[in-house]
Amino acid sequence: MHTPVGARCRKCAGLKRLPTYEISPRQYFKAFGVGLGLSIVVGIAWGWLWEVVGFFFFSLLLGAGVGYAIAEVLSLSVNRKRGRVLEVIGGLCVVVSYIVANVGLSAGALTFFDDFSLYHLLALAIGVVVAVSRLR
Repeated sequence: MHTPVGARCRKCAGLKRLPTYEISPRQYFKAFGVGLGLSIVVGIAWGWLWEVVGFFFFSLLLGAGVGYAIAEVLSLSVNRKRGRVLEVIGGLCVVVSYIVANVGLSAGALTFFDDFSLYHLLALAIGVVVAVSRLR
């Protein structure tokens, strides 16, 4: 096996992953719980801000901000760890946040995606990309 100092056998090489990418199952559960709670809170704020200021460019910035905020809090909750599973959790949390943002109450009944727009879908895509790239 090739190592930074030359060829060695697998046992002698003793290569380990970087500590940044070593995440325990407990930390995954913690990240999932924090992400789910955060995505609900951020989704409510996201939906409210869409109602207050709902023009195109702001929606894109808002999507990026949601992705960044979710990724940073997830990273902080697991001591700045990174990894593929955290990327998936971050992306899913942005999607859950988008779904929560598009739930409304109209005439006493819940409505879903009442004000659907391709701009909002683009904002979702930007938010997922930002969250995944921050957790990479």
